[in-house]
Amino acid sequence: MSAPLKIIPQVDVAGTGLTSQRVRDRLAERLRETGIKDEQVIHAIRTVPRHLFVDEVLASRAYEDTALPIGAGQTISQPWVVAKMTEAVMATQPKKVLEIGAGSGYQAAILAALNVEVHTVERIGELLRLARKRWRSLGLEIRSKHDDGRAGWKENGPFDAIMVTAGGQAVVPELIEQLKVGGVLVAPVGSASTQQLLCVTKNEEGTTQESLGQVVFVPLLSGLQD
Repeated sequence: MSAPLKIIPQVDVAGTGLTSQRVRDRLAERLRETGIKDEQVIHAIRTVPRHLFVDEVLASRAYEDTALPIGAGQTISQPWVVAKMTEAVMATQPKKVLEIGAGSGYQAAILAALNVEVHTVERIGELLRLARKRWRSLGLEIRSKHDDGRAGWKENGPFDAIMVTAGGQAVVPELIEQLKVGGVLVAPVGSASTQQLLCVTKNEEGTTQESLGQVVFVPLLSGLQD
């Protein structure tokens, strides 16, 4: 990828103590050790302040390689999972990506920092309002709406890539329809306790898929919540 990362000047990314750049550098090194190879993805994770996407009481744990609760029964994904999904998406050099499940807003911020046009759908209104405040504070332009993510965002498609941040028994067909030929959809698929992170590539004949590893995500649900 040749495009430079966005500059995020509104926030002191140096941080102090358990949110310092040194702590982030250790996380970046861990990601390399676990097989993440895309240095721009690693740099985005090192730069975007994850501690701003969790409750203040959890800020000291923001740069641990673990998922953390964000309220409403949802979580901010483990950094390795964020890196793995982002690396798979960015391998196709996408210009426009749809995210299903904005959550805290962190994954969308990583994509936006990589100069991708991000569209994201979130079914829980409270989470989306908080995510929008965080994006504004970082100067990130991310298109979002409060809606049922299983329906995607057809009027803004087709997309070069789609990222689903909640687990289901199968890939949602409506989302594949909104994907460009040659594009990829990355999603956790399986039961509530055991899921495979699938990378599904759309081609003229249909789709092909490969597993990127075993993961556990919160369930992909229908309907809206304020």
